[in-house]
Amino acid sequence: MNNTPGVVELHSAGWRFKVGIVIICLMLGSWLLVPLAAAADVPGSKIAALTGVLFISNKVLLILVIAIMGKSGFQQLKRSLFGYVSSLAPSTEVEVGPWRHRIGIVMFFVPLISSFLEPYIDSIWPGLRPNLWQAQALGDLMLIGSFFVLGGNFWEKVRALFIRTARVANTNAA
Repeated sequence: MNNTPGVVELHSAGWRFKVGIVIICLMLGSWLLVPLAAAADVPGSKIAALTGVLFISNKVLLILVIAIMGKSGFQQLKRSLFGYVSSLAPSTEVEVGPWRHRIGIVMFFVPLISSFLEPYIDSIWPGLRPNLWQAQALGDLMLIGSFFVLGGNFWEKVRALFIRTARVANTNAA
């Protein structure tokens, strides 16, 4: 065992790690009880109570997972999950051309403007807009896809909006 501060050893896939994974699957799977209860015509107050119990129990189970897996096992789990997610992120090294940028900006703003205007259009002209969940899901997918079309540099620009000390550095200025 390495006792060096700040160093976490790789955790073997022993029984503690496997039990932790099972508990995490149980946590995620327990949320399926909410739509099942709704499909079974359970009263709304009981569904709300079930949601509250699931929310609190999932927090307790997460602490239990950390206790069972240990620090090294939980760090390994986070590395494997976030390693997979970070591999899906758009690359910041690819330069986006002008047409790709225009298409990405349209893909980014059309769902945002559409969702912003929906309540006003419905109140001014009821029935004009079809209320299809498929169209709303398409808008959500378009918004998510715009980040991949616009590339990793766009995500850095959006992230900079929320950093108070961020400054613009225009490299094209003469």
